[in-house]
Amino acid sequence: MSQNLVSLSVSDEAMKEIEAALASLEKHLDGLISLSVAERGELVKMGPKSETFARKAHDVLVQSPDILPRSFSVEEFGADIRALDQLRPVFLRITALAVRAEDTEMALGSDIMNAALDGYRFAKSAGKGTALDELRAHAAVRFGKGGRGAGGPAAS
Repeated sequence: MSQNLVSLSVSDEAMKEIEAALASLEKHLDGLISLSVAERGELVKMGPKSETFARKAHDVLVQSPDILPRSFSVEEFGADIRALDQLRPVFLRITALAVRAEDTEMALGSDIMNAALDGYRFAKSAGKGTALDELRAHAAVRFGKGGRGAGGPAAS
């Protein structure tokens, strides 16, 4: 193979443990939500400067509950801050792992496609045969019947 960005082998036992760990995460993080693109666009966002303001607002409101209407829940406000503080390090780790997973998936796919293209070139140079005819048929579907497409196998 002309390219081998990643070599990865996961045992059946390790896969069972990974599946169990993911099931545990899903169970314990069952309160996580999904937002639509529209919902994300409508939300007021909190960046670092806004977070400082929000935390100070919470402190002031805890000290002055008499200025709030009964419908305003300082307790829920505080619970949201505590949940964010508790979960943020977990979210950072999950995000870092997800990025590594995406990069690994891309590298494995690239290794596989490079090996397939190299194998196709070797089969073409070896001549004709049933295996080559089958590969050509699949290559025509993948890269179009007009020959070399963007990233397609070189025509000989």
